[in-house]
Amino acid sequence: MNQVKDVMTVDPVCCLPSSSLKSVAQLMVDYDCGEIPVVFSMERTKIVGVITDRDICCRTVAKGLNPLTLTAEDCMTTPAKVIKLDMSITDCCELMEEEQIRRLPVVDENENICGMITIADIARKTEEFRVAPMLKHISEPRVYV
Repeated sequence: MNQVKDVMTVDPVCCLPSSSLKSVAQLMVDYDCGEIPVVFSMERTKIVGVITDRDICCRTVAKGLNPLTLTAEDCMTTPAKVIKLDMSITDCCELMEEEQIRRLPVVDENENICGMITIADIARKTEEFRVAPMLKHISEPRVYV
């Protein structure tokens, strides 16, 4: 198991840019996840961004905006950092560490979403011994915009 495709979660739940933040948050609850890929359409699953539980808190609630009146497009991170299906776990870990991110959407050769990979996936499903130092680096404080 040394490639992303061997470790990733397949067929992640996605939302549209027009999806309400309430529905996005409900997807996070229903699927026990903290990030939802935002796709162009459910038929054309090219990623246009990602939305995290932190995005909802920091980009709406903390700014005094009402999340019940907003959509995924209003607070998603775009462009999304993505990783290719056949990338090595080592390269994946390096990208996560460089970008200080815990989750990455996985795309196929046509740039359509086909999975998600998280630090937890790597820790549970590989013998990659760099997870602890990687998590320490990712967790260093940074300015959130």
